Amino acid sequence: MLDYELEEDKLGMQAIPGSVTLQKDTQNLIGISIGGGAPLCPCLYIVQVFDNTPAAKEGTLESGDEIVGVSGKSVKGKTKVEVARQIQAVKGEVTINYNKLKADPKQGKTLDIVLKKIKHKFVENMSSSTADALGLSRAILCNDGLVKKLQDLERTAGMYHGLAEHTKKMMRACYDLSQTHKAFGDVFSVIGAREPQVTASEAFTQFAAAHRNMEKYGIRYLKTIKPMLSDLNTYLNKAVPDTKLTIKKYLDAKFEYLSFCLKVKEMDDEEYSYAALQEPLYRVETGNYEYRLVLRCRQEARAKFAKLRADVLEKIELLDQKHVQDIVFQLQRLVSAMAKYHNDCHAIMQETDVFPIEVDLSQTTFNYAKRDDFTDPDGEDEEEGEEEDAGSGG
Repeated sequence: MLDYELEEDKLGMQAIPGSVTLQKDTQNLIGISIGGGAPLCPCLYIVQVFDNTPAAKEGTLESGDEIVGVSGKSVKGKTKVEVARQIQAVKGEVTINYNKLKADPKQGKTLDIVLKKIKHKFVENMSSSTADALGLSRAILCNDGLVKKLQDLERTAGMYHGLAEHTKKMMRACYDLSQTHKAFGDVFSVIGAREPQVTASEAFTQFAAAHRNMEKYGIRYLKTIKPMLSDLNTYLNKAVPDTKLTIKKYLDAKFEYLSFCLKVKEMDDEEYSYAALQEPLYRVETGNYEYRLVLRCRQEARAKFAKLRADVLEKIELLDQKHVQDIVFQLQRLVSAMAKYHNDCHAIMQETDVFPIEVDLSQTTFNYAKRDDFTDPDGEDEEEGEEEDAGSGG
């Protein structure tokens, strides 16, 4: 220890005094942990505010805030254990006098934090054995079930993409088939119009009408399943990318929170090592404002991480429900539309019982005029020559 007291080094931060009265819980606690204090640090400060406690619900006290008094009694020169006992000694309501740390969170996002985030991103994609071999520690939160959810989401998106592509190909094939039916209908309609025999003409016309109706059934079928393709594209191009973006934001917040946790641990280890050697540590003896800034940044990073995690869980749950309900609905729509299309086509072809069609070719419009006999001019010349030879021989 130094024989003189160093002036506080606030690193450009402000400390604004205030007080808050908290109603203790059934365990006689307000829900904070305390750091600093005698004999090493001139300040006593809040290390963490625990969830679902009186301090957390009231919301005034934050990590890094200095505790200067308990129910009007100063705590200067006391140890953190003595202050904790002083708080516990007050029953019911307790008033905490504090100096609120006013700091810019960006000030705590140093290059060291950025590098730690990069490290955690690398470790996230490594197996435990690989990370251990490289000397990298895997935090518990790196084994995150939401990352596996992201992989499941990508597989589901791949399935939807395949289903959408298959639906497009099927719609194209169905459209080509309907156009073929239409062409058949047009051809048989022309044949029926030109056929002079009434029975045959009606048969060809009826057969043409059946094919034209099948073309209409095909177009109706396409109109029925077209919204299915639109719904699949909405899932693929909006719902899945939006959820992926939320998960990426969550992962970034998680890595930032882990980085501040690691930074706090490193600073704690530094304090313990100096204390073990009974050596002074400048930042501790001048108010430990750097450490308190990191504590505040860790608290804010944790709040952001928890909020994004809740958002991701909610979106994934909704997306899973939509996937289960939607895929069943879409497949039912596809199968029922396809069944109706084939049943309608089968029914109309059964009604069109026109075969065999009897046609009297002698009465058709395709009569050909009796052709003249074909005579070869060269052959006539040869015959004339033979007659002349015969005459001369006689």
